[in-house]
Amino acid sequence: MTPREGASAAAQAATAAVAMAIGNKLTVATAESLTAGMVAATLANTPGASGMLQGGVVAYQNPVKSGVLGVSQELLAAVGSVDGQVAEAMADGARRVCGADLGISTTGVAGPEPHDGKDVGTVFIGIAGKSGTESFEYSFSGDRHSIREQACEAALARLLAALSDVGYRS
Repeated sequence: MTPREGASAAAQAATAAVAMAIGNKLTVATAESLTAGMVAATLANTPGASGMLQGGVVAYQNPVKSGVLGVSQELLAAVGSVDGQVAEAMADGARRVCGADLGISTTGVAGPEPHDGKDVGTVFIGIAGKSGTESFEYSFSGDRHSIREQACEAALARLLAALSDVGYRS
């Protein structure tokens, strides 16, 4: 059995993303609220990650989202922290702050209570590259730990998809 056989889906996506980023000479940065560094840590657990992972920002509170990542305070006041536009701004901010080719972000509600009018399990993942920024909405179920793990896995899958898309690389 190879070291990555039997690995979680997140670890497998991270392994593929690291290889693809290095192969395409691309760098990645993270901005994480809901996952609080899980995405960056999963990438960093992959041998060779230092060749592509620029850094990350854990932006659990709105003042960090606005002050460090540059998310508009007006946007946060209008839509709350759990929103696709916020995820996009976070991904853009990670890319800018860390000087990376791609930025990936997570924001959402792990529970136990709804937040900003969003149900538990609502997650947004943002991705920013040279050709633009987009976000993806998910609805996960389970306990807090499970929702955070699912969000990490989804973020790494989105990163891998973006690394496969020439539009994000050019």
